[in-house]
Amino acid sequence: MTDTAPAIPPATQVTLPDGRVELAPGSTPPSGPYANADLLPVPVERRTWTTYNFCALWVGMAHNTASWTLASGLIAVGMDWKQAVFTIALANVIVLVPMLLTGHAGPKYGIPFPVFARASFGVRGANLPAVVRALVACGWFGIQTWIGGEAIYFLAGKLIGDGWSDAGKIGGYAWTMWLSFALFWVLQVAIIYRGMETIRRFENWAAPFVLVGAFVMLWWMSSRAGGFGPLLDQPSKLGWGGDFWKLFWPSLMGMIGFWSTLSLNIPDFTRYGRSQRAQTWGQALGLPTTMTLFAFLSVMVTSGSAAVYGEPVWDPVQLAAKTDNEVGLLYALVTVLVATLSVNIAANLVSPAFDFSNVAPRKVSFRTGALVTCVLAVLIFPWKLYSDPQGYIFTWLGLVAGLLGTVAGILIADYWLLRRARLDLADLYRAEGRYWYAAGWNWRAVVAFAVGGVLAVGGADFHPLVDGRPVPALSSLADYGWAVGLGTSLVLYLLLMTVRQPRTPAA
Repeated sequence: MTDTAPAIPPATQVTLPDGRVELAPGSTPPSGPYANADLLPVPVERRTWTTYNFCALWVGMAHNTASWTLASGLIAVGMDWKQAVFTIALANVIVLVPMLLTGHAGPKYGIPFPVFARASFGVRGANLPAVVRALVACGWFGIQTWIGGEAIYFLAGKLIGDGWSDAGKIGGYAWTMWLSFALFWVLQVAIIYRGMETIRRFENWAAPFVLVGAFVMLWWMSSRAGGFGPLLDQPSKLGWGGDFWKLFWPSLMGMIGFWSTLSLNIPDFTRYGRSQRAQTWGQALGLPTTMTLFAFLSVMVTSGSAAVYGEPVWDPVQLAAKTDNEVGLLYALVTVLVATLSVNIAANLVSPAFDFSNVAPRKVSFRTGALVTCVLAVLIFPWKLYSDPQGYIFTWLGLVAGLLGTVAGILIADYWLLRRARLDLADLYRAEGRYWYAAGWNWRAVVAFAVGGVLAVGGADFHPLVDGRPVPALSSLADYGWAVGLGTSLVLYLLLMTVRQPRTPAA
């Protein structure tokens, strides 16, 4: 077994004065069954994303319909606007920490998440966290595509009339809703096929467009409610006593779970960063601030809907459809479409495209991986996940948070505490190298993942997906899934790596 923080042979890679590392000029790029053009390190001259690019990325991803429904969903289950905004703001400050820690490897080495995971899980074993992350992204892609399809369905219904809105039903929904879902699906595939540079340009203009749209919706709802007073006056159904705190902890874990996906695969984006400063400031300025602002806008509008319609309307598409102004409806639903495109392409197609490519680099390209994601996203029945705020926040997000927090703990322990941020680029793509472990798998990482995952989600309530809890004895841990998974896997991985067989000299 090789040293966990070895000296890297200087012939294989070079370190620039700013700390970024790339393959040595003139050296032969890694090849073979574990490498392809999409997985190789990005050359330094192509690491061009600035602080603004990362800020715009987060603004574009944070200002979307699903994040809107996070806050509005908390209103729907009983919180007032102060409690909902507090919960979301705290969650995003917390999740920013692992985001920055795992994102560090991107601009430094130019590698995507599945290659980064090879250092801890093994060259082959990295497929385990990569596939877990990819399947979660498939679920998110399906949910967001359903939201975009809803927007097309309602917009077309207003313009075409009852013949569209009241069409015959298939599986509980009008066939025109299924058609709208398919149209939005095709639109996203067309954009992703144009590559990462197209995604960067799209995020740059989508971000301010969506933010303006959110303020327009706030102005519309306040005018319907008779000012901002009714939006702020909607009381909490929980108070600040035991009922609130009982709901707060699973809600907090769910809010963390919303971006726990990106806390793993953020290297897929930071690998294009011009510097560590660009990705650090871009994420710190872009994530917690924009999510908190958007949460505030969301809860204000949802509270206003309760004042106007007698009950909170937590789905912005359903809320926009209530207007009789066709111009206003068109603007609102186009904003929803742009917002959904923005987050779905960046957050839910880029990562699994790389992840599935990592499974079979010679056969699966970035574009092929994106197509696999699009197909699997339909098979998880996203309309069932999104139909109920209880299932959406506590079941789906809680499950995601627990599993992905477990992976994050292992990555942080390995990269920062064991290897002290030093990696051998060539060996990340090589059989029998320092990251090969046993037949390409590091069983210690697998054990840490399994134990952390069971403790994090074993006691969770999976309703409405399935009835009951897999391990009822662990139910007391279910409300803290992300923290339990991250902490358990981090500590256990360190222990297992520390007590392994004696170290041998670095290769």
